Amino acid sequence: MFFASDNWAGAHAAINDRLSKESTRFAAAYGNSELDKAVEARFNEIFEKDVSVYFVSTGTAANSLSLASIARVGGVVFAHSEAHVIEDECGAPDFFSGMRMVDVEGAGGKIDPAKLKHRMAGFPQDALHHGRAAAVTLTQATETGTVYSLEEIEAVTAIAREHALPVHMDGARFANALVALGTTPAEMTWKRGVDVLSFGGTKNGCWCAEAIVFFNPDLAKDFGYIRKRSAQLFSKTRFISAQFEAYLQDGLWLNLADHANAMASRLRAGIGALNSARLAWDTTSNEVFAVLSRASAEAARAKGSAFYDWPVPYAMKDLVGSDEILIRLVTSFATTQEDVDQFLSICGAA
Repeated sequence: MFFASDNWAGAHAAINDRLSKESTRFAAAYGNSELDKAVEARFNEIFEKDVSVYFVSTGTAANSLSLASIARVGGVVFAHSEAHVIEDECGAPDFFSGMRMVDVEGAGGKIDPAKLKHRMAGFPQDALHHGRAAAVTLTQATETGTVYSLEEIEAVTAIAREHALPVHMDGARFANALVALGTTPAEMTWKRGVDVLSFGGTKNGCWCAEAIVFFNPDLAKDFGYIRKRSAQLFSKTRFISAQFEAYLQDGLWLNLADHANAMASRLRAGIGALNSARLAWDTTSNEVFAVLSRASAEAARAKGSAFYDWPVPYAMKDLVGSDEILIRLVTSFATTQEDVDQFLSICGAA
């Protein structure tokens, strides 16, 4: 019963098989193999336009180098206050981009457009001492398990366009958001004003595969140098490409995300029926946030459940009672119905 993170899950069998096959042959290095080129072309098909794609090893690298590619001297990047780039990347986006992350509030882990406008007003282009507005980054799905609707994405990007600012999307759980909305990759990105995407595969069944996708290839003209200088140019890049080839074949990536989301829905429904637990807020991806009695949480952990305690949001400080805790549960492609039902049974019996 592993609900701590989708990073805890292994790799899907199809991806393992593809890696194994790749290990027996020779191919050109540094992203110049036929496989690398074929997978790059596959991204064009998925996003319904010519894109520039660069493979990296981690989500932190994808986010940090994406922002480095659109950096401005003295620039600030606007992100939700709970975004991964602010809370969980040890300052890497600031370090690699040379820019400062500035928090914007908003309910449900989403940037509030009105608050974004207000925040931007404090960083005009001639603000020598404060720094100047340079970019916006949004997370899809968000760190709180919610998903921006297409209209909500466009509301954020419209404000960025008014200020001629590029928009980055952190898509560590891109597939989960995509299937939750029932839309297409194009509709959720460049057709809504997104310029650069961190396309995540690791959380959804890959071993170690992330991509940076530029919807305007002109933005990527110097990116090869940025990636090399940050030690993210793999000599055997084809082993990332091999993962993506299997991941994207026959809709596997969408099927894996759909399963993870379905298991989260099963968790949400079960928790809603318990007396010893309740949902902390509504989510639509593969993350569930719940308030449990301490007795239930201890019983679940004692019987092998893995999950993280979660800090109570400041705006919801009365959410948790003295004998309760807030936890995060994350499902993955490897989560089974039996895992979910056993966890619910334990909590219900405590």
